[in-house]
Amino acid sequence: MAQPQFFETISKSFEDVPVTPAGVETAPFLEASEGLVKIFNLFGNPAFSVVQNDITGNINKVRTYFLANPTDADTLEKLLAHDKATHPKTKDRVATDALMWLLRGLKFTAMGLRINLSNEAEELSVSFTKGYEGSLKKFHGMMVRPVFSLAMRACPYRASFYPKFGQPQDVVMAKLEAWLKALEDIVDRESKVFKDGGYGEI
Repeated sequence: MAQPQFFETISKSFEDVPVTPAGVETAPFLEASEGLVKIFNLFGNPAFSVVQNDITGNINKVRTYFLANPTDADTLEKLLAHDKATHPKTKDRVATDALMWLLRGLKFTAMGLRINLSNEAEELSVSFTKGYEGSLKKFHGMMVRPVFSLAMRACPYRASFYPKFGQPQDVVMAKLEAWLKALEDIVDRESKVFKDGGYGEI
């Protein structure tokens, strides 16, 4: 029996996340983010559990807030505004902080993949190290950086990584490209929302 393609094993792609003038819909965004966490299973190394656990923890925090405020937080933009309105002190905005860190984790993943796909002779360990340096590293303290750096060195060889997405490769890679572009668009949009709204830096 043929191995299913990776994108057949996740419940929602970032392509399927509705983005309207009102914002990015929260529930499908979180569902797509859970699919992103599964990509690290293809890396085949327990060192990446630190990345997975970090992203999953922030997904859960944002979802908890959304479930408690399903109308006022049905888009990421409304969630941020509601959290700000109900928690005047920045330190009390748990959902905003969790969403900020979630988006940083998504940005890191997107950058690592984009750099690697754009440089066919480059190994994943090099690309993801560049992605880390261009995203999460500046927000991490001296205790966390070595843990993530270790994970970057544990990346598989690209020759063994991309085939894990399934066959035929041309079809799978087209799906990966579309998924990644949609992810990048959402991260770029929300980075501007955070900056313009004074919510923090992605």
